[in-house]
Amino acid sequence: MNLGIFVSDYKLCVDTLDRIKADKLGIILVLNGVYHAVLKEDGKVSELLSKTPNLYALSEDLATRGFSPDQVDSRVKVVDYSGLVDVIFNDFEKVAWI
Repeated sequence: MNLGIFVSDYKLCVDTLDRIKADKLGIILVLNGVYHAVLKEDGKVSELLSKTPNLYALSEDLATRGFSPDQVDSRVKVVDYSGLVDVIFNDFEKVAWI
């Protein structure tokens, strides 16, 4: 199963992601979840970025929080709403929100 997970909060949810089993896992950062893609704590990037190579951040939510795409970790693909719809329908069989 290909599973896309929406992450909308900055609190670490790595333990939850560790329990999810999927053939292909994608993490879609929205709302305050986009902070995972740009902020560092104690000089370290978010642990969330090491969970899968399929990482996406919603450009509109980045802009709302004052970030530009060039500030995003290079492992994260920035997508707009239209691109997000394409990712969801083309890459994932199911989506969940945590």
